[in-house]
Parts: sequence; structure tokens; C-alpha cells
Amino acid sequence: MILIDGNLIAATIRKEIKEEVNALIKSGHRPPHLAIILVGHDGGSETYVKYKIKDCSEVGFKSTLITYEDDIKESELLDKVSEINNDNAIDGLIVQLPLPDSISETRIIETINYAKDVDGFHPVNLGRMLIGLPCFVSATPAGILELIKRYKIETEGRNCVVLGRSNIVGRPLSVLFSLKKYPGNATVTVCHSRTKDLKAVCRNADILIAAMGQPGFITADMVGEGAVVIDVGTTRIPSTETKSGFKLKGDVKFEEVADKCSYITPVPGGVGPMTRVSLLKNTLLAAKKEIYP
Repeated sequence: MILIDGNLIAATIRKEIKEEVNALIKSGHRPPHLAIILVGHDGGSETYVKYKIKDCSEVGFKSTLITYEDDIKESELLDKVSEINNDNAIDGLIVQLPLPDSISETRIIETINYAKDVDGFHPVNLGRMLIGLPCFVSATPAGILELIKRYKIETEGRNCVVLGRSNIVGRPLSVLFSLKKYPGNATVTVCHSRTKDLKAVCRNADILIAAMGQPGFITADMVGEGAVVIDVGTTRIPSTETKSGFKLKGDVKFEEVADKCSYITPVPGGVGPMTRVSLLKNTLLAAKKEIYP
């Protein structure tokens, strides 16, 4: 069993990005600039945004954090998004999800300029991804693909089972693994709460990606010998073992499953760091105008 080290790969990529940023600045360009909008005080969101800002600083990006209380009106938030869309000094924009129930996430996402949508959530980016055109790929799927590439894991002709059908992870992954390029050319099955005989489907997977948000859902009897297991789950559960009072739990029962795998990601330290670094890669692409000149 080989443990896929997301921390190590992410650190390598951050170093690569920093070198590119230094080269940009030496050639007379300004550093890439990421704007982040945070609404309310969701603990997970606040922590994630803090790490995003830290990542930007590490690679030489400029970052701007815009915060609002959770009683902000949708119209005010839409106005701010439009303002950032028209600011040529800002390359990428993220509106941290989830948003309060009073605000339509769909309306906010659709208002973001797709050329600054470094989260890869805009319908234009999702549509271009679907047909294999250059686009900003959602950070978590992009991070998973990067891990597959860096570890040189074979995907062509393999059975890839994706557990979960969210627009942020499951659906994009199912498309990306089916595209006619590496990592891809796999036979993809998307499973969800209505899938019949789920254990049998999972056991047949050469590559099993768990993105359901149900801690410990994948057990040893759901994994075939030699499978590649990618655990996307990051559920915060109470813990007396950590200073923060919580710990992250994956969708896979790691202790049960690991010995059956050829490769497996841990939680934390697997997919999570790659999600963050993929966001940096998209912001760099936006600054260089490589996707949308």
C-alpha cells in the first residue's frame, strides 16, 4: 500500500507556483491577485479562508478578504461581485460557500465573471469542462487529478466509481475521468443514495472516489484488493484529542481499508491540501490570461 501524500505534493506545487510568480514580477507584471468574499461566521469557512490567505502569501500572491455579516442583503452582495468583476487589478474571485439561506448561491455564482471564477463553479466553466475545452476546473477535482498524475496511477480502461453526485466534486470528477486524455479514459460509474447493490459496485472499482460527506461510510467489504482509494470526505467531528475541539473525518474507514489498497489518501493530508493548491493554480492561470485571454 502506498500512502498518497497530499501535503508533500501540494508543497512541491506551491514552490513551482512561487517560481512562476517571481518570473512574472521580474518581467514587469504585478503579482496575481485573489479576492475572497466571506459571509457570516461559519467555523469551517473561516478556517478555510484563513488557509487560503496564508497560501497566497506563501507563493507571492496579493489577496483581499471582504467580510460581511450573515444578514447582508443579496443585492448588496451581488453589487460587490459586479464591482470585483470590473476591477482589472483583481484576477480571481471566490465567494466562500455555504452562504446564508437568504442568499441564492446559484445567483451569486452565475454573476461572477467566469474569467475570474477560479473556483470553477460558473456554468461556463462547467460547460467547457464537459466538452473538454480549457477552463477553470473545480479545485477538489483538479487536485485529485493532479495527485493521480504525480503518482503516475494508470486510469485508461480502469473502472472508476465515484460516490457522490455534487456539482462541486462528484459530477465534475465523473466527466474528467471519462475524457479522452490522461488522467482519464476510464469507465465511470456514479453512485448515490439510490444506487442498488452499492457494495458490489464499489468492490468492482479499480479507482474508488468517496465524496459523500458521510464519515466512515466506506468499509473493508466495499473495497476490492489492489484498489486505488481517494477519500474526499472532510467532516468536522467533536474531539477531545485536539486543541480546536474537533478533527476531520474522512468517508473511508482508513484503518480497515488501507491494507487492501494499492494507493490511498489519508484524511487529513490527502485531498485537502490539493484543493487549496489547485485554487492557487487557477488564480495563476487567470493572472496569465491562459484560459481566457
